Amino acid sequence: MRLLIRRIQQLLDAGEQGALAIVVRTAGSAPQRPGARLLLLEDGERVGTVGGGAIEREVLAALASCLEDGRPRWVVRDLGRDLGMCCGGRMEVFVERIEAEERLILFGAGHVAQATARAARQVGFSVCVVDARDELNTEARFEGCERILADAVEAVHTLKPTSRDWVVVVTHDHALDEEALETYLPLPHRYLGMIGSLRKVYRVLGRIAARGELPPLENLYAPIGLDLGAVSPEEIAVSVVAELVALRHGKPAAHLRAMDSPRLAKVLAGGLSPEAAASLAETADAAADSAIDI
Repeated sequence: MRLLIRRIQQLLDAGEQGALAIVVRTAGSAPQRPGARLLLLEDGERVGTVGGGAIEREVLAALASCLEDGRPRWVVRDLGRDLGMCCGGRMEVFVERIEAEERLILFGAGHVAQATARAARQVGFSVCVVDARDELNTEARFEGCERILADAVEAVHTLKPTSRDWVVVVTHDHALDEEALETYLPLPHRYLGMIGSLRKVYRVLGRIAARGELPPLENLYAPIGLDLGAVSPEEIAVSVVAELVALRHGKPAAHLRAMDSPRLAKVLAGGLSPEAAASLAETADAAADSAIDI
């Protein structure tokens, strides 16, 4: 049991995930008592047991499914009738996924970052704020958040990004946004979002592409957020965190991202300027709004 508890703590500290099975109830002759546990990690490592044999194979299958879809489930089996085990009792096993809080890395400590940090913590994110300005990146402004007084490049080794991290770029300077985006695009992440207009997004990606091959953009959300008409820092925070929640649960939403736009492909290929691409998008949006009004 101590080994299993220690392994779970290591898993959580590393920001990884696993699935845990607990024997909840038994009847008759069963190979394990209530409280027995079996942990399955993403790499296939197992710690503990729920009794071995056919019941353990059933539970391992449930653990693997739970790791994949995140849904808890019950495994209830009559050991003799259902599995042909000679002990002939009955076992009920509960299976659930265990994982560390998802980490949201916020580059920037301004008004939008402050409102976003507050909203993100309320929906279960562990928030880390990265900004070199010690007068803004304070405990008073970011209560309960990890804080790193550094710029994006300096913070890489401290952050040690993983494929489960959500990254939001909302600094006070376009050049810093571009630096953060270029630094973290090739690094592991589940989500990478950058604040700004379409024109800014086209310009930034065009400049990054001109300096070398762009990494895959499927997890890049720029402009960041959902199309809610947000204006104030608090409204923008709602738009951003709503996008995170929609993606977390795999639900469709009105994302502002321009990654799938054919205009971006033309900008990156040099066939269209960022300004022209943004103007075309604005014209198309205006035409759509007019059609709706009619």
